[in-house]
Amino acid sequence: MAKEKLEVLKETELTNNCPECFNQGLKLSFYQKHRYGKLFHKTTNEITHKMVCNRCGTTIYPVSWTDDIERSFKYYQKMATPKRGSLKFTSLFWILVLVLVAVVAVGVYIALQSTTQF
Repeated sequence: MAKEKLEVLKETELTNNCPECFNQGLKLSFYQKHRYGKLFHKTTNEITHKMVCNRCGTTIYPVSWTDDIERSFKYYQKMATPKRGSLKFTSLFWILVLVLVAVVAVGVYIALQSTTQF
């Protein structure tokens, strides 16, 4: 089963007030999802975000955002461009493909040899 990891695309400090403690200082982070398996590494186009208050440590969910926070979020969301989605195969995958091709080639060779002897 593939492991999923969120890698940071962009982190920024906002000067907006926290809706919980009313202190200035929010941290907005954008993440891109990566999947790591034994046979492949896949970079997805999926972006997630998280906003945390630096003082009280509370995660600020979109339900409690003010209009100022919403505007700042939309601005920084446009700046957080994801890396292009890609799929990279590991060396284990290529070894398995090579072994499979070798087994098929040996099978074909044996089949051709047995039909030419008669």
